[in-house]
Amino acid sequence: MFVRFARLAAAIAVTASLAASAARAAEISSLAIMTPEEANDFGWNQQGATAAAAVAKKFGLKFTLAQGLGYGDVRATLRELADDKTGLIIAHASGYNTAAPEIAAETHTRVAVVDNPKALVPGLVADYTLSGHEGAFLAGILAARTTKTGTIAIVVSGEPPAWNSQSFGFAQGAKAASPNIKIRYAVIGPAAYSDAAGAKRVTEAAIAAGADVIFGQGNGASFGMLQAVETATPPGGGKVWFIDVIGDKTSIDHGHLLSSVVWDYTPVFEQMVQDIKADTFGTHDYHLSLASGSIHLLKTPHIPEAVWTELMAAQADIISGKRKVEETFDATRVRAAMSSVEAAK
Repeated sequence: MFVRFARLAAAIAVTASLAASAARAAEISSLAIMTPEEANDFGWNQQGATAAAAVAKKFGLKFTLAQGLGYGDVRATLRELADDKTGLIIAHASGYNTAAPEIAAETHTRVAVVDNPKALVPGLVADYTLSGHEGAFLAGILAARTTKTGTIAIVVSGEPPAWNSQSFGFAQGAKAASPNIKIRYAVIGPAAYSDAAGAKRVTEAAIAAGADVIFGQGNGASFGMLQAVETATPPGGGKVWFIDVIGDKTSIDHGHLLSSVVWDYTPVFEQMVQDIKADTFGTHDYHLSLASGSIHLLKTPHIPEAVWTELMAAQADIISGKRKVEETFDATRVRAAMSSVEAAK
């Protein structure tokens, strides 16, 4: 009798615990996003902040934007947001992916981190290591169809997983369209995300080496890349084009923005909120794709219609599964796929 009673009591306790957990999981009234730079970069920071605000509005959540925090220790900001009982903190920088899980465990506050899939904790920590490799593949085709010199370049502000996957996808697309194309690869620094001056210098060097299409991945550093494209003259004359990532710089373009691999975080952040409500937050990663519309190649007037038609056909093949774009986050593999590598230490 005692054994049966003990088992019954344990079952009731477990059921109550699960019910309480589900009730807590369903409760979210606020959302915050932390960005390393100001949310006006037409890229990583702005796109993230805009998407988070849109999701907060859709679900009627209080929204907090903590911006311009830099790439150092953000534990104080995390604790402050946790003290405010924030329902979900989106730690929108790979440099935050160690501190955020620590504070999550310390304060029992949900966080979402970038580039740390091993950090998953059901109900507490989720990861959104995002990859735009499918869109970058299309950008590679576009670059190959646009270059007059037969040399293109990838300029990056670092080698985080997101940049690596796009660089690799871009190289695949360029080589698929033009097997003998030369791809120069230049790394501004290990974490030069806001180094516009360094980006300008490195991009100018790539142009001087013959590249007339630049695929730039940089956050704030991308403004230096664009400035170099607009002002530098390649050895043989002619025009230099810029393909951006994440955002749309059309409003500040002076005739050199060929396209951009645009990221829309909205579906990702929206799914996080839905997962919190369904008690599945922290049980899986989140992804971007052409199929979901969370990735797309920006169409500009500079792209000939015949080329755009080819790009849309390639996109259809990727979505249908007819064409596979290999994904890698490994910087060593990325470098091996290039014709030449220049990397600051």
